[in-house]
Amino acid sequence: MNVQPIKQRFGIIGTSAGLDRAIEIAAQVAPTDLSVLITGESGSGKEVMPQIVHAYSARKHGPYIAVNCGAIPEGTIDSELFGHEKGSFTGAHEARKGYFEVANGGTIFLDEVGELPLTTQVRLLRVLETGEFIRVGSSKAQKTNVRVVAATNVQMMQAVQRGTFREDLFYRLNTVPIHVPPLRERPEDIHLLFRFFAQDAASKYKAPPIVLREDALQLLTTYRWPGNVRQLRNIVEQLSVIEQTREVDAKTLRGYLPEQSTALVPMGGTGQGPDTINERELIFKFLFDMKNDLNALKEQVKVISGGQPMPAAMPPVYRDEYFVQPSAPQGTVSILPAGSQHEDIDHTEVEESLSLEEKEKEMIRKALLKHRNKRKNAAQELGISERTLYRKIKEYDIP
Repeated sequence: MNVQPIKQRFGIIGTSAGLDRAIEIAAQVAPTDLSVLITGESGSGKEVMPQIVHAYSARKHGPYIAVNCGAIPEGTIDSELFGHEKGSFTGAHEARKGYFEVANGGTIFLDEVGELPLTTQVRLLRVLETGEFIRVGSSKAQKTNVRVVAATNVQMMQAVQRGTFREDLFYRLNTVPIHVPPLRERPEDIHLLFRFFAQDAASKYKAPPIVLREDALQLLTTYRWPGNVRQLRNIVEQLSVIEQTREVDAKTLRGYLPEQSTALVPMGGTGQGPDTINERELIFKFLFDMKNDLNALKEQVKVISGGQPMPAAMPPVYRDEYFVQPSAPQGTVSILPAGSQHEDIDHTEVEESLSLEEKEKEMIRKALLKHRNKRKNAAQELGISERTLYRKIKEYDIP
């Protein structure tokens, strides 16, 4: 499929295979009414994909509404999406149509869908499955014919495991997945984007465009770009306004790149090397695995003992890199290296009360301490939205 006309129509810059594949899937799924879930990091350009889906669909003459779910307060999001009746809550002086009612016959784009409250997720699932919704304060179901395209920058399977996102809704939205690659996985596009933004800035500020020396170009293409295309555009704007010299070297460019331990990494071409692994995700994975092992152990003890106290000895439950020895005192389990004899080594006891909440609280406290209680910076450090951080602080009663 030739995606060049689509790029020209929507002003998409880039030649990478991953970007072309995302555009191709968006155009192919557009004539259908299937739900689409767009994944990708913040600033990678996800917002253009639902526009492609709408423009190449039979709904192209209908309304297109983009909703940032993370920007709407939790107390009013149901009203915004599904509408409300007069007097349904304080301040509801008249009835109001929601986005799903206004977008009837068209497409609605739910950005940051992972931030939806669980109660709203139930309402959204009903719309997707039956095409029905109920206004806040009403008992009458209404029909809507809306194509839903959603996007998220969070790991949805982790959200499902944490219980913050419904599994049935995830699979309903994820009928057709589209992944927009981050900028670090598109090294061949970085210079193209830089030159495009430089020309745009030159036209805007009536000055010659910024150009890069060879060492600056090398730095540009090996930088990790945590803010993706949005960050690159901002840096070009800053260079265009601040720098008097139009030719930029690596030393000058480095002054505009945020200093962080994960910023500069070798680009292996895939962005999947060990340097790109998110440490926080590894911690969560280990904790989830540990919790699953504890639950499996308790179930096994319950079945074998028939609800009676734990017997003196039981066969170990084997895992990939360790096994769980259930013969420890009640309320604890022993984690032993796989292949070892538990009689010959000292084992480490792990309290069964180990919980994800405690680890999450500890990570939030550390992030707030590190950034001197600046919640916006702490949220960025944790990889969550400010609204989610506020909710967690309130939930855990963190001072």
